Amino acid sequence: MKHIVITIGCEYGAGGPQIGQMLAKALGIEYYDRDLVDKVVQQIGVEKDLVEKADVEKGVHYSFDTSLGPRYANLTNRVISAQFQVIHQFAEKSSCVIIGRSSDYILKDRDDVLNVFIYAPEEVRVQAVMDMDKVNKAKAEEIVSYNDEQNHARHKYITGTYRGDRRNRHIMIDSSLLGWEKTAQYLLMLIEMLEEKGA
Repeated sequence: MKHIVITIGCEYGAGGPQIGQMLAKALGIEYYDRDLVDKVVQQIGVEKDLVEKADVEKGVHYSFDTSLGPRYANLTNRVISAQFQVIHQFAEKSSCVIIGRSSDYILKDRDDVLNVFIYAPEEVRVQAVMDMDKVNKAKAEEIVSYNDEQNHARHKYITGTYRGDRRNRHIMIDSSLLGWEKTAQYLLMLIEMLEEKGA
């Protein structure tokens, strides 16, 4: 298989990470999700809980000591910058699947990238969260709403565009149409056809 990077943006509860894992396993390539946070922690040397907070919130500050006393900086921007570098490193190193992190935008200048966006009706996503997290409907609705809001805000902050903007994606698919496993199979067929086209 030729070098390929598959970026998957998704609505919360639509199965993006799970479908991404299936693709990575079937193709025998790397899979990156929360691994990115750990890599950023190593790169910038800031505590993981702070990096995770700055990964989803705007304007998170941290202090560092100088000869003139403590100073403060915008950790959010530093985390975003580090993630840009890490995502480029992953994409360059080997074929892989990258979940979220505005990776479609970050890798927009590469010609070996397939940008996928996975969505589903809200009631389907709420049910998925109820099943996965073992919570009631009200709590699941709260989790879906919170994560959608955070993810949309973060993507807009980084890219200036909306996550579901079709101009930034090669394919958008409702995962409730086929279910997670068959959606992965459908995307595998697409990748195979792209391989044949490029052969």
